[in-house]
Amino acid sequence: MSDAVAPLGIVDAIGPAGEKKVALPAWQLVLRAVLATYLLGAATTLAVMVQVQTGVLVLGSLLFPIGLTLVVLLGLELVTGAFGVVPVAVLERRVSLAGCLRVFWWLVVGHLVGGLAAGWMISAVLTGMGTITDEPTAQALVDLAVDKTLRYEEAGPATGLTWAVLSAVLCNWLVALGVIMGFASTSLAGKILAIWMPILTFFALGYEHAVVNFFVIPTGMMLGAPIGIDDWWLWNQVPVLVGNLIGGLTLAALGLYFSHRTRPRRPEDDAEAEHRDAQTA
Repeated sequence: MSDAVAPLGIVDAIGPAGEKKVALPAWQLVLRAVLATYLLGAATTLAVMVQVQTGVLVLGSLLFPIGLTLVVLLGLELVTGAFGVVPVAVLERRVSLAGCLRVFWWLVVGHLVGGLAAGWMISAVLTGMGTITDEPTAQALVDLAVDKTLRYEEAGPATGLTWAVLSAVLCNWLVALGVIMGFASTSLAGKILAIWMPILTFFALGYEHAVVNFFVIPTGMMLGAPIGIDDWWLWNQVPVLVGNLIGGLTLAALGLYFSHRTRPRRPEDDAEAEHRDAQTA
């Protein structure tokens, strides 16, 4: 018997999942976001290390999805995933817009805390608490942080910010789909494979992911990257958050949703379905 879930079943799982996120207390949203950021930071460091050691970029891309797969399977939280899930709960009138924005806010807070904490710990270990000055992975993280900020600044405000936003839109089209694809199977192996595909693709293409950047950029700064806090937020973090929101909301969530439904599903539809199932049982 197949463990695959039909596309309509995947779509119908999004709204209830968003509703559950809104019901979480603020401290738990923050904690789940902190833990998720470390997992993405560890996966990013692993991917970069393998790329440096082998010179084969695609090998790092094959390994990076470990992070988001663990996040989904452990029920942790990414704001980028929430961008593609919680708005559907608003559309279906399961939660309020204020509840949706509350989830976004606390997850961003958690990612900031988690990115700084994970960045300090990982950079400290990479450099032997500052005693190793020529660690190749550490230098690669510095270069990555510079690439994620100063290349946009050098392109100029109009071009650079548009470039960052578009990269983030394309990124979260894939990342939010990765989270949603966790509903595509009822088996552990099926979920892992379904999540892996879009995440591998986004990382290999070098698109901008806000949660990864909450780790990469401050970590690069701690390791000596010649960038400031203003470079981090102006040229990457803010435009990337905006782009991730646009991509997750419009393409991953609403695009997929209305490719299978002609009107929003309502909670009363669930009750009617349960009633019919009870009558036929």
